[in-house]
Amino acid sequence: MAAAALARRIGRSGVLPLCCRPPAWDGAPRPPPSPPQPPGLPLAPCRSFSNNKIQVELDESSGVAMMKFKSPPVNSLSLEFLTEFSISLEKLENNRACRGVIITSTLPKIFSSGLDITEMCGKSVEHYTEFWRAVQEMWLRLYGSNMVTVAAVNGSSPAGGCLVAMSCDYRIMAENPKFSIGLNEAQLGIVAPFWFKDTFVNVVGHRIAERSLQLGSLHPAPEAHKLGLVDELVPEEKLMEKAAAVMAQWLALPDHARQLTKTMMRKAVLDRLVAHREEDIKNFVTFVSKESIQKSLRMYMEMLKKRKS
Repeated sequence: MAAAALARRIGRSGVLPLCCRPPAWDGAPRPPPSPPQPPGLPLAPCRSFSNNKIQVELDESSGVAMMKFKSPPVNSLSLEFLTEFSISLEKLENNRACRGVIITSTLPKIFSSGLDITEMCGKSVEHYTEFWRAVQEMWLRLYGSNMVTVAAVNGSSPAGGCLVAMSCDYRIMAENPKFSIGLNEAQLGIVAPFWFKDTFVNVVGHRIAERSLQLGSLHPAPEAHKLGLVDELVPEEKLMEKAAAVMAQWLALPDHARQLTKTMMRKAVLDRLVAHREEDIKNFVTFVSKESIQKSLRMYMEMLKKRKS
């Protein structure tokens, strides 16, 4: 009943009542929220910050932020994009007024195409190291976020784009069979890192993940829903409305209970990367530097150029 009321308020005014921030991952309490405004005073203004690749709007009176990818042509996860993403998440995480974020794309037909291949081809060891550390940082911040995270997947989302969606608490995808999602790294001759795999297994289960990873499968939206890779399918024009309703449902629960449950479910996977972070970077740099991998990436880039022409 409470969730329905909250959803109606989002639909009418885009605001939700502000509750306490959830506890930090280590169990340390968050600072108390700002006291409620007296009746008759105007609502807190919307705060927005826009970088080259990502636009963020936070309504402090609702505690809900909207993060929109805006990096044409396909929202590829370049070093610059990943840096902006992590900084944006950090800003929201540190704002005690923000309780949840809806992540979507401003580009038609694409959520995110995944890791930017140009960042992994023909570059120095130092660049590969910096790039992979940025990929790790993005995942650690998103998968371990204190906020409620909802992915409104309004287009295709392969590879790293799929990782972004899977790292959220809830995934809603536009009901279009032309849109697909999955970890298709094997098609490029690349092996998905263990923490990509762990995230995938936690979402769809071991057998589906094993088969999908080995085949590098991209699942059309209806199949992705059937497999549990996305939680719901809705018509494209209803996507943001549904995302708001889901956010209201999640925010209607006590923050501390939801947050501690999320910690319990995700901490082991997060800790595994933290413990092996430098080793993971070294493995990536060694792998991507191989001439056979560079050749595969160059061939893939040439194929993309031919498609565009």
